[in-house]
Amino acid sequence: MDSADFAARIDHTVLGPETTLADAREVVSAAAEYGTNACVPPCYVAEVREDAPDLILMTVVGFPHGQHAPTTKREEAVVAWEDGADELDVVLNVGRLKAGDDSAVIDELAELVAAVPVPVKVIVEAPLLTDAELRRAGEAAVEADADYLKTGTGFAGPATVADVELLAEYLPVKASGGIGTAETARAMLSAGAERIGASAGVSLVEDFE
Repeated sequence: MDSADFAARIDHTVLGPETTLADAREVVSAAAEYGTNACVPPCYVAEVREDAPDLILMTVVGFPHGQHAPTTKREEAVVAWEDGADELDVVLNVGRLKAGDDSAVIDELAELVAAVPVPVKVIVEAPLLTDAELRRAGEAAVEADADYLKTGTGFAGPATVADVELLAEYLPVKASGGIGTAETARAMLSAGAERIGASAGVSLVEDFE
């Protein structure tokens, strides 16, 4: 893997509660310069889309806890796509999953996936789940016809190699949370991750080089 291939797997991200439009634009500009993708808050998608029309741009849905009403999540996804998002990272309802209400989890995800013509990644918050719950989350994402599984938002804890390996049995994986060095990113990719989400996206590419 050369540096360009590595960069193309990085989703350079800014999603903190204090993120401004200027912050989002800075991330998009850096992503375009370094050859990564970019992930910004949904409120800024339409504006930054104009700054980098050829960049793979993604945003989040139901962020950060996944407890929005299903109709709200679905509408948020549609608006994000209409604003110009190429991919959507959707937070699974962890509480529903832990309560054993897998049918509600599947129905919510399936309706959202069907509502947009772009790839959907399901954020499972792996640090909060047991291995058995992670497997049920993987099965739910497959049943809903999602495109990826994503380890977490980063707020609940870091991604681990073990979680990536488990989730990769079900769908392609985006590892996200606590990935601050190229060495850690390489370990996630070796474990089966296809993408890396990181606020340190530029640093990862520079570290790799």
